[in-house]
Amino acid sequence: MAKPNALQKIESHEKLCRIMQKLTHKKIHQIEERVKRLEKILLTCTGALIASMAFLIYTLVSQLTF
Repeated sequence: MAKPNALQKIESHEKLCRIMQKLTHKKIHQIEERVKRLEKILLTCTGALIASMAFLIYTLVSQLTF
């Protein structure tokens, strides 16, 4: 009587673990997608900032020479 009960508990625990593992992988995937999106935004903003700073420096240097 104890062995089937123990086996049933183990199987139900394994089933719960599989469900939790699927949920965890789903959440990790969602976080990865959000991080990728933030990386794209950060790189775009950095590129825009560098380009605008280069233009500003070029403008200031060109005004000094004339």
